[in-house]
Amino acid sequence: MNLKTKKLALRNGNQMTAEGAIKAGCKFFAGYPITPASGIYKGLIDLLPLNNGIAISSPDEISALAYCVGASMRGVKAMTATSGPGWALMIETVQYAMITETPVVICVVQRLGPCTGGATQGAQGDILITEFASSGGYTIPVLYPTNSKECYELTVEAFNWTEKYRTPVVLLTDKEVGMTTESIDYNKLNAPPNANRHVITDHDADYENWKMYGFDSPDMIAKFAPVGGKVKVTATGSAHNTKGYLKKNDPETLATLKHLEDKIQAHRDEMVLVKEDNEKDADTLVISFGITARTMKDAVRKARAEGRKVSSLTIYSMFPIPQKEILNAAKGCRNVIIAEENISGQYRMLLEPILKEYTVIGVNKLGAMITPDEILERIVNL
Repeated sequence: MNLKTKKLALRNGNQMTAEGAIKAGCKFFAGYPITPASGIYKGLIDLLPLNNGIAISSPDEISALAYCVGASMRGVKAMTATSGPGWALMIETVQYAMITETPVVICVVQRLGPCTGGATQGAQGDILITEFASSGGYTIPVLYPTNSKECYELTVEAFNWTEKYRTPVVLLTDKEVGMTTESIDYNKLNAPPNANRHVITDHDADYENWKMYGFDSPDMIAKFAPVGGKVKVTATGSAHNTKGYLKKNDPETLATLKHLEDKIQAHRDEMVLVKEDNEKDADTLVISFGITARTMKDAVRKARAEGRKVSSLTIYSMFPIPQKEILNAAKGCRNVIIAEENISGQYRMLLEPILKEYTVIGVNKLGAMITPDEILERIVNL
């Protein structure tokens, strides 16, 4: 299929995620079928062989991500897709990709948990387990689209982030975004240009002194070398120094571990994607993401029609948390409502310390989408 010849088509979020991966230059996919992410699996099984890539079915989620990390270590852009139960199995390999600074994209299409949960029921309950999957609490960049078009665009962005910052990146969606079919105008897709990892060559001035995990400043991302290439690469899941050598309690080893977080924080202002809809003199701000952000927009429209002053903020870059943008959107408000389809208000718990000067209220639901009227009711009853 030649994506360049298409104009209008009906596509769901999973299909557009697969097409976004092709646009981003993905050449390897390994996956294990799981509802509601199987559409990505099917899409890349079909598309990658037509685009000089490889797609394979793995025996389980653990091996799926391990295959992808291995492909990326050879210098190939790689991706897998799963849902909550599969992500739980992948966590050790996510950490391996993190400590070896191996680029890889993992799409997690959420469903109702815990455990096997409800395979055909949507949810937004994997926010905390997605972000805090690493031992040590290192930041995992997470992007979250609200519709099929954005699935395409943010998949490209996820590949760009993983390539530029040499870290695993999660594209987090939900069953409704992944499986809802919408009309796509291919002429209006607005994906960023592709980014590629910087690869060390023998023509580089720093070739003789190059280190796989080396850095001179918090914002520095070491140049990549593929396993099996001209340069020796040492990769281990154990704590290591800038050359990849295991050295316990060595100051350089500890600094190398710290740099895993420092490099993300140094580039956090480049990793902000939000959409503000500000109302002059608003006293309430509503924040949401994914499918619930679409519900939020309808609720805010209804509230304004009733003469209420309400602003909204859609968050696409969930992590690192866009603190400055959240505080800027809340400026002048008294109340902040955070709507999310989970039982405990997972993102709200993370934002409350940031929004300590405001009254923070959650709209939460389990097993079904939050309706516009449920958000509107909370706005009216403030």
